[in-house]
Amino acid sequence: MENNININWYPGHMAKTRKQIIEDLKLVDIVVELLDARIPISSRNPDIENLTKNKKKIIVLNKCDLADSKENQKWVEYFNSQGVKAVLTDANSGHGIDKFLKEIENIMQEEQAKMASKGRVGRKIKAMILGIPNVGKSSFINRIAKKSTAIVGNKPGVTRQKQWIRINDKVELLDTPGVLWPKFESEEVSLHLAFSGTIKEDILDKVEIAYQLVRFLIYNYQELLCKRYGLTKEYIEGKLGQEFQPENSNIYEIMLDIGKKRGCIVAGGNIDEEKISKILLDEFKNGIIGKITLETR
Repeated sequence: MENNININWYPGHMAKTRKQIIEDLKLVDIVVELLDARIPISSRNPDIENLTKNKKKIIVLNKCDLADSKENQKWVEYFNSQGVKAVLTDANSGHGIDKFLKEIENIMQEEQAKMASKGRVGRKIKAMILGIPNVGKSSFINRIAKKSTAIVGNKPGVTRQKQWIRINDKVELLDTPGVLWPKFESEEVSLHLAFSGTIKEDILDKVEIAYQLVRFLIYNYQELLCKRYGLTKEYIEGKLGQEFQPENSNIYEIMLDIGKKRGCIVAGGNIDEEKISKILLDEFKNGIIGKITLETR
């Protein structure tokens, strides 16, 4: 297997969205930056970070239910140390939503008091939510609005028109389409976005991405990998310790053995690479392998 991933994806609507965000920032008091708790750095658009640097901000680490709980807390502490309040949420269950709403009011408390002193009582806090595709933005908005206001798309990269959403008596939220940035800075970022399903699957080599995922799991979450796919530590050590064979061939063999265990067999007893690759990637994305964080502090 090759160890070189180069993904460069920037559809035309992304450039248009960026321009719209610059205009809409003038309308809001605070920016809600939605990140994937499994990849807080890779899911953070550096372009957006720059555009919003003069605005009050709160970071939402969504999909925290799919991430390693020990690492979740470390990321909250990291962002807090950077002077940005961070909140863990799971949009599907509603975990952390009440805390998020309370933190917005806390951040805006001083500003609201100033406006009240000038006679501007009852003005709603206007927030803008930003996030790259597939961080769960629509599900998050639906949860806090307690109704299906936003359209939930299954495919990453689906864009929509902006819309204001009334959250409660105090907060209104401006939704924006998910936006990626022109070039990913490293192979690691590209891989993390591919593992989490942010990049459209039809532009990826699934087998290569799945191989890289298995490699990561072997070195970071081996116990979860073994438990899910009926492997043993001794088996993996034996494979990796094979002489006269490079590491990538050994890991590829482990991946094929997982395929055999899952019945991904075609004519001639060969393993269906595409099928086992899809299974591995889907089971990671859906948290079936276990609670996994790809980026650690």
